[in-house]
Amino acid sequence: MAKTIKDTIHANGIDISIYSEDLQNDYISLTDIAKKREGEYPGYVIQNWLRNKNTIAFVGLWESIHNPNFNCIEFEAIKGEAGTNSFVLTPKRWVESTNAIGIVTKGGRYAATYAHKDIAFEFASWISPEFKLYIIEDYQRLKEGENARLSLGWNLNREISKLNYRVHTDSIKENLIPPVLTQQQISYTYASEADLLNTVLFGKTAKEWRDSNPNEKGNIRDSATIYQLLVLANMESYNAILIKQGKIQADRMHLLHELAVQQMTTLSSLELSNLPGIEKK
Repeated sequence: MAKTIKDTIHANGIDISIYSEDLQNDYISLTDIAKKREGEYPGYVIQNWLRNKNTIAFVGLWESIHNPNFNCIEFEAIKGEAGTNSFVLTPKRWVESTNAIGIVTKGGRYAATYAHKDIAFEFASWISPEFKLYIIEDYQRLKEGENARLSLGWNLNREISKLNYRVHTDSIKENLIPPVLTQQQISYTYASEADLLNTVLFGKTAKEWRDSNPNEKGNIRDSATIYQLLVLANMESYNAILIKQGKIQADRMHLLHELAVQQMTTLSSLELSNLPGIEKK
């Protein structure tokens, strides 16, 4: 599981917790939002909202779109009960009955109910349309700051990659290119080593990437993620060392692939299938 990233947004004097486990899907505390209406017993506010027939229809539709494991049969049963005087629905019952992912309950000392931002904004609108606007405004401020930090990190790692590339090419010149080679042959050797790294990390050469992305600007490395650029920089340094040690290209390819898999797994917890496999020949 990816590391949980936590933060706080501030809406009209109320602190509202937010977290994400993949940097894409943010979950906002319904418990904190509910304090706008009831500071002492926010859980009752959430239950009253869930009793509403329109609420059930909305969260059910959200799950149907985003959750392939959503229990539609249980959902229909709950929707049929919604709106009646005896109908009671807690977040825990909703999650356990329907296998929902849009609402999450956290136990322990600081127990709270969280919801995906789409659902949290709907809940905030039910509390107060004005309060919802305050929440959205500070949420956007948070995301803009986050995007700025990510952009800075991406550019920093791109520059690191460029610097390491100089070290990498100097090592090739000193160790792989005999003086008798022509300039054309020298250029081919550089391209071969660059594409060795491209193939290990991206699964394709620079030319193969250009052929499959004719409308994209830049090159294969310009389209890389921040994690890929960081690993690429490390691979370039490592490959330079392996070249000085006299390792042949086939052996270096396997060693570099092992490094890429290890570091990409640590950095991003992506599925290993996202990195190309290497068949020994």
